[in-house]
Amino acid sequence: MSETSPSDTPETPGSPDFDAMARDIAEVPAVEVIVTVAVNLMSAAAVKLGLTEEGDTHKDLDEARKLVHALAGLLDASATEISSFHAAPLRDGLKSLQLAFREASLVPDEPGKGPGEKYTGAIYG
Repeated sequence: MSETSPSDTPETPGSPDFDAMARDIAEVPAVEVIVTVAVNLMSAAAVKLGLTEEGDTHKDLDEARKLVHALAGLLDASATEISSFHAAPLRDGLKSLQLAFREASLVPDEPGKGPGEKYTGAIYG
């Protein structure tokens, strides 16, 4: 049995260099991190809504609801932190996802009760 701890062993090829990753993250402006997370949430929601080429293969409205709600919360919370240059297309995308959710639902939520509408206000469509 070796007496060296895992932190004492040299990095093996292919293992992540966490110090380098932390330095890389430190150089990324917060706005870019927020926008990247928002785009990832949008993409995941689109997949769960069946809006991709695969269509209904990955459709899951319960999961889509969670993702759309999280996206709306993120955009609401970061509204004063990101410029309208970044926020406007994200808000447009969010509204499109909310409308797609409403259309995909067998029993649509009442206006103001759909995913993320707590943050955006009622979506009609």
